[in-house]
Amino acid sequence: MMKRLITLSIITSGFIYMSSCYYDKANIIYPSAGTCDTTAVKYSTFINPTLNTYCNGCHGGSAAMGAGIVLDNYTSVKTYVTNSKLLGSIQQNGTASAMPKGGSKLDACTLNKFNAWIKSGAPNN
Repeated sequence: MMKRLITLSIITSGFIYMSSCYYDKANIIYPSAGTCDTTAVKYSTFINPTLNTYCNGCHGGSAAMGAGIVLDNYTSVKTYVTNSKLLGSIQQNGTASAMPKGGSKLDACTLNKFNAWIKSGAPNN
């Protein structure tokens, strides 16, 4: 009886061990959120809404909390694009004050979209 119990235990342990270790394709287990399309980034549909979400709590309106930096209209945003402060801040690359202050760095796709929009001349579209 003891020999059967040991044999059964070994077989069961082996089965559990073998069935718990398997390899799947990483793209199935960890699907990506998709590719980051930077081909048609617009101020009106992406840049401005993103600034409203992450920046204009401090940099909108009178900007009393935002050191006088206003990012709630295209003309003001264009100023900070021209002097490279906007991209430097959100990329947190050390060329300007890291933003959003006290928040997490924006995700790579968002940064890529800002960069693409700026490289296309930062149009008011």
